[in-house]
Amino acid sequence: MHNQKKDKISLLFSGGKDSSLAALILSKIFKVELVTATFSILQNWKQAQKVAKELNFPFRVLRLEKKILEKAAEMVIKEGYPKNGLKYIHKRVLEEVAKDSKIIADGLNRDDHTLVLSLSEIKNLENNFKVHYVQPLIGYSRKKINIFLEKYFQIREYKGESFPGAEYEFELKEFIRKNYGSLKVDEIFPKYHAHSIVLKAIT
Repeated sequence: MHNQKKDKISLLFSGGKDSSLAALILSKIFKVELVTATFSILQNWKQAQKVAKELNFPFRVLRLEKKILEKAAEMVIKEGYPKNGLKYIHKRVLEEVAKDSKIIADGLNRDDHTLVLSLSEIKNLENNFKVHYVQPLIGYSRKKINIFLEKYFQIREYKGESFPGAEYEFELKEFIRKNYGSLKVDEIFPKYHAHSIVLKAIT
């Protein structure tokens, strides 16, 4: 049983604390591949690449068509808030990863209201792409996850855009800034939204 070959799982990865913890948990069962999506507007995927190297996991960049970002931006501008636009990007990223991976995952927890898919959306994803979708942190709150994080990672917390990680939000904001102006970004997005980046693993 212990010598059984591990199946590959493709985990959406930002370099932040949640996706890093998800990678650690999943590595006990699967051969983990970290995947960071980019629209090639920013180079922030390189932050995720650095973390992947530190954690010693295989890493690849998934380059997506800008039309996905364009549609997300239109949704955000029309609605006046980022939730549905960001969720649209997340769904499309999952679908793209599902095209060449039989098992996919992300690091969302139960407090991540913006990106969490409904049960019907998950079923549609799995049925349409013949894929298994795994969410190892979905049953845990942010508070409980932080207990685990202290044991395994050294983390840098930051707010706003002082240290842009590889989350979708940064490229979406940059696209809106270039096409609709900085004032529109300030109107729609929280100014001091918290982010994190993993600096190193604690051995």
